[in-house]
Amino acid sequence: MERKQFELGDVVQMKKPHPCGTNAWKVIRMGMDIRIKCTGCDHSVMIPRLEFERKLKKILSRAGEDPQS
Repeated sequence: MERKQFELGDVVQMKKPHPCGTNAWKVIRMGMDIRIKCTGCDHSVMIPRLEFERKLKKILSRAGEDPQS
């Protein structure tokens, strides 16, 4: 299976939504573990990289992109 490409600062969508109702997370730390922060309530979670890659649905926006254009 192909590994998903994501970077620090990307906003990603996970398979299951957060209890606050939003499904967008920002990647704020990378390493063996990935720390992601909910864009709705600012709750952060650290999960192992393999589990993160398994639960990642798609990348909503890249870190260097301008969201207006």
